[in-house]
Amino acid sequence: MLTRRAALASFAAFAAAPFAHAQGAALPVVATFSILGDFVREIGGARVALTTIVGPGGDAHVYAPTPADARAVAGARVVVENGLGYEGWMTRLVAATRSKATRAVASKGVRTRAGEDRGGAHHHGHGHGIDPHAWQSVPNARIYVANIRDALAAADADGAALYARRADDYLKALDALDAEIRAEILKIAPERRRIVTTHDAFGYFADAYGLTIAAPAGVSTEAEISARDVARIVRQIKAERIPAVFLETVSDQRLIAQIARESGARIGGALYSDALSPPDGPAGTYIDMMRHNIRELTKALAP
Repeated sequence: MLTRRAALASFAAFAAAPFAHAQGAALPVVATFSILGDFVREIGGARVALTTIVGPGGDAHVYAPTPADARAVAGARVVVENGLGYEGWMTRLVAATRSKATRAVASKGVRTRAGEDRGGAHHHGHGHGIDPHAWQSVPNARIYVANIRDALAAADADGAALYARRADDYLKALDALDAEIRAEILKIAPERRRIVTTHDAFGYFADAYGLTIAAPAGVSTEAEISARDVARIVRQIKAERIPAVFLETVSDQRLIAQIARESGARIGGALYSDALSPPDGPAGTYIDMMRHNIRELTKALAP
């Protein structure tokens, strides 16, 4: 894979001839990673020609854009990004391609939370310690959907009614999902609603649904983990009798295995934090991802 600097330096040649959006053609939209891509697909349907930069299983924290990404951004009418410093490479990519696309920040209006940044001088993730993983709360996902709906309608007025109708249907599905998660949480005794994960991606989930999360990394998978971080987490698990530690699909699973060995906590199932699974996997859509995660949490924590 190209380094970020090398990739950005070569983008101008690939993006020199962006294609125009012809009347009646599908609206060209770029989403920065798979979860946003799923939101766009749910709202836009066949009226949108979607390109997702960081696909299923990919880690947008450490992604290096490719010339193909540059071409997609150069030809897009709308670029949907998370914001909150999550895609640190996106501003450079848009500038390098001279894209005229509307940049829709899906997280606009979300009440942010602080994320503990333990990366120090070597951390290249999110500025100001803001946790960018706001999609992990279903109420926040509703805000994402509204922002994407409005951005698509602004770029394609003829499709506004369709986008509104599809968004309304999807918001109803999210309401049902939110109720389902809250019902599952009630199955877990209050004193057992504590988990350890490999990086701090579930803070919004914890705040929304009444869990306590501990993570040895900061809000980015780029944060370096020290022996002191691991020792602190092991002490916390033992002191608070935290019953389980959980793997994440975008993180180094050896770290959580080490913590489990040293603390005696059991290893729960794998959680999806920053990316969906392939379509035939257990988390091929946002709703499937959230259902999978709550099932794994309940399985490990409920008596």
